[in-house]
Amino acid sequence: QVQLVESGGGSVQAGGSLRLSCAASGRTFSSYSMAWFRQAPGKEREFVAVISRSGDYITYAGSVKGRFTISRDNAKNTVYLLMNSLKPEDTAVYYCAADRSSTYSRSTYNYDYWGQGTQVTVSS
Repeated sequence: QVQLVESGGGSVQAGGSLRLSCAASGRTFSSYSMAWFRQAPGKEREFVAVISRSGDYITYAGSVKGRFTISRDNAKNTVYLLMNSLKPEDTAVYYCAADRSSTYSRSTYNYDYWGQGTQVTVSS
């Protein structure tokens, strides 16, 4: 069992930056690939980025590539999402998720554990 707790959300103006954190419980954090998803009001939850167990494989959604950076610290059981050059369309609740099978999937169905989400609001 893995429990995930996101933090770091908030309100920022367009062009600004935020860093999200997702702290995981348990001693098996390094055995999961980790991802960030987001969900805007009235829209489906969408993939943002995924990182492999060791951090050597990373992939991003096209809409955030070049602006967002995913990273992890297995010693701290934490995954991060650094978001730069934020746009109003980045406004959403951001969720971290853990995948036991490391499918690197962009589908929510492949993830075993989810956090409660943290709100990010970007104003123009």
